[in-house]
Amino acid sequence: MTSTGIRLDAPAPGWAIDADVVVVGSGVAGLTAALRCTAAGLATVVVTKARLDDGSTRWAQGGIAAALGEGDTPEQHLDDTLVAGAGLCDENAVRLLVTEGPGAVRRLIDTGAHFDTDDSGTISLTREGGHHRRRIAHAGGDATGAEISRALVEAVRTQAVRTIENALVLDLLKDAEGRTAGITLHVMGEGQHDGVGAVRAPAVVLATGGMGQVFSATTNPSVSTGDGVALALRAGAEISDLEFVQFHPTVLFLGADSEGQQPLVSEAVRGEGAHLVDAYGTRFMLGQHQLAELAPRDIVAKAITRQMQAQGAENMYLDGRHFGADMWEHRFPTILAACRSHGIDPVTEPIPVAPAAHYASGGIRTDLRGRTTVPGLYACGEVACTGVHGANRLASNSLLEGLVFAENIAADIAANGADGSAPDAPTPVPHTAVDAERDGGPVPLLDPAARIQIQRIMTNGAGVLRSAESLAGAAERLEAIRADERKAAVPGVEAWETTNLLLVARVLVAAAAAREETRGCHWREDRPDRDDAAWRRHLVVRLTPGRTLDIRPTPSATFPPTVTATPLEP
Repeated sequence: MTSTGIRLDAPAPGWAIDADVVVVGSGVAGLTAALRCTAAGLATVVVTKARLDDGSTRWAQGGIAAALGEGDTPEQHLDDTLVAGAGLCDENAVRLLVTEGPGAVRRLIDTGAHFDTDDSGTISLTREGGHHRRRIAHAGGDATGAEISRALVEAVRTQAVRTIENALVLDLLKDAEGRTAGITLHVMGEGQHDGVGAVRAPAVVLATGGMGQVFSATTNPSVSTGDGVALALRAGAEISDLEFVQFHPTVLFLGADSEGQQPLVSEAVRGEGAHLVDAYGTRFMLGQHQLAELAPRDIVAKAITRQMQAQGAENMYLDGRHFGADMWEHRFPTILAACRSHGIDPVTEPIPVAPAAHYASGGIRTDLRGRTTVPGLYACGEVACTGVHGANRLASNSLLEGLVFAENIAADIAANGADGSAPDAPTPVPHTAVDAERDGGPVPLLDPAARIQIQRIMTNGAGVLRSAESLAGAAERLEAIRADERKAAVPGVEAWETTNLLLVARVLVAAAAAREETRGCHWREDRPDRDDAAWRRHLVVRLTPGRTLDIRPTPSATFPPTVTATPLEP
C-alpha cells in the first residue's frame, strides 16, 4: 500500500490493523453498512470521529420519510422528491430510494428502532415541507435520530463489530494499481498529538456526514468539517453538486454573532400547523406557495430571508402557541427543552428563527451501489452525491437515503469479495487532468486560527444570498488564506480539520460561481431565474495534482422529471 500523492502533511502510520471493510462514520449510513457487511461475514471495522452516537444522525428531529401510510405509494413519494430536486434528481436513484425505502425502514425496526404509534399500534405519520402525504415516521416525538442511533449502536455492540472511536480519518491508502487499500487515521487523545495509524482494507466506505462547519452558523455538530469530501478529492474521486447547500429555514436564532452548532426547530413543527410570522404577527408565506409554510425548504428559507431584508430584521418567528402545553411537551419535548434553555417558552411566545446551514445535497459522486470513481472506495449518507436530492433535499429523505444506499453498498462489497472490482463501476467524467499517479505531495497545513476566517468568508459570500460579486470576493479571500501556507502549521487535529475546511470551501465557492442561475437551494441574486437551457446539468469537480480545481458540467441523468399530479392530503 502507498500514501503517496496528494495527502495531508502527517507522519507515516506507526501501527496498522487489517480488515475486509473499513467504514468511516457512525451515523445511520455508516452503522447500517457496517451491520450488513458484518452479517455477510466480512471483517468490518468502524472508525468514527467522536463516540459512536455523536454524529449528525442523533440530531435529526423530524423523522424518516417512506410510503408506509394507507393511500400513499412510492410513486407519490418519487413525485414529491423530483419536484423538490428542481430538475437535477437522478430519477433512477430516486426510484430506488422510494421503492426500497419502506422495506429498509421495516428492517430498521427489526434491528430495534421504535417509532411512535397510535392506539392501534400503527406507525404515526406526519407531514413536512414538500410532502403531499403524511409519510414521516418519528420517534420520541421529535427525537427520531436519537432513537435510530440508539438502536444501531446497540446492534453494533451486540454483534461485537470492531470500532475505533475518537479517530479523525486523514487519507486514502492505495495499492500499486491505484485501488483502495485502506485509510490513515489519528486517534485523538491517545499517544502523540500527531500520531497516525492505518486500517488496511480493500474496501472503504465513507459515511462521514456533512460539512456544515464551513459556515459560521449551522445545525451540524462540531465534527462536521467535510473530512470525507476532502479525503475523496485528494484521492482523485469526483465531487458533484457541492454548491447545493440546504439552509434550514427555522433554526433557533441566538443572536447575529452566534457561531457553531445552533438548535434546530424541526420542520415537523410547521407540519403540525405552526405559522411563520414577522414581528407584527403577520403570516408572510401565504400566497407565496400553495403549501405556505410547508413549501420546500429552499422556498421557505428564501422567503424568510427576503422578509428579513425588507423589514431590516435579524430574524422572523415561528408561532406554535395554539398547540398548547400538552402538545409541546409530548410531540416536541426536545425542541421545547432547547428553547426553554435559551429563555424562550414556545407555549407562550413565538420562537425567533433564522436560516442556517443544514445539509449538503452534493458530495462524492456515486452510482446506485454507492461506488465512487476510485475502485474500492464507496460513499453513502450526506457525504455522498447519489443523485437522490438534486438541487434541494426533500425533508426527511436523508435518513432513508442513508439506510437504502448503505444496504446496497454492503451487498455490492459482499458480491465482489470486498475488493470493489466490478465491470460496471461508475465512469469518470472526462477532465483536463488525467493523473494516474496523482503525485501532488503533502498538503501544507493551515493555522487552526484560519477556521473562523473561513467560516465568516463563507457565511458572508456563499451563504443563503449569493452573487458573482460575493462569490468572487469569497474566492479571493480563500485564496489569500491558501497562499499563507508558507506559515504551515504542525500536524494535529485542529490543523487537519482547518485544511479540510479550506479545500471544501474552495470547491463550494467555485461551483457556486460557475452555476450562473438560481435553482433549488442555490440562490444567485444576480441570476434570479432558473435556466434549464444552460444549466440542466451537474458540476463535477476533481482536484488536480497541482491542487487546482478542474470543473466539468455533465448533463442531468433525467430531465424533465416525470411528475404526475398528486392530490394534497389534508
